[in-house]
Amino acid sequence: MSTLFAIHALDRDGALPTRLAHYDAHKAFLADTSAFNVRIVMSGPLMSDDGEQMIGSLFLVEAAGRAAVESFNRADPFHAAGIWRAVTITRFLRRQG
Repeated sequence: MSTLFAIHALDRDGALPTRLAHYDAHKAFLADTSAFNVRIVMSGPLMSDDGEQMIGSLFLVEAAGRAAVESFNRADPFHAAGIWRAVTITRFLRRQG
């Protein structure tokens, strides 16, 4: 049985140029997550309040367990590039939607 997990990742200060430089690699990585036994339910950038700047990432993923989600997150090019200053992975129980 698969479980849902939320990954909430906040960028470090000044990370936008690095984020943009690794954006294509990040998108390519997300295109096939089967090697990690993770399915992305939805994902996208977190935005500043004015909607002008990407400040992090949010994923809702389905996986057999937390270890798979952690492995998936560590392999993301954004993680490898040191873009995120804080990543929280939390089990999620869907009530609606």
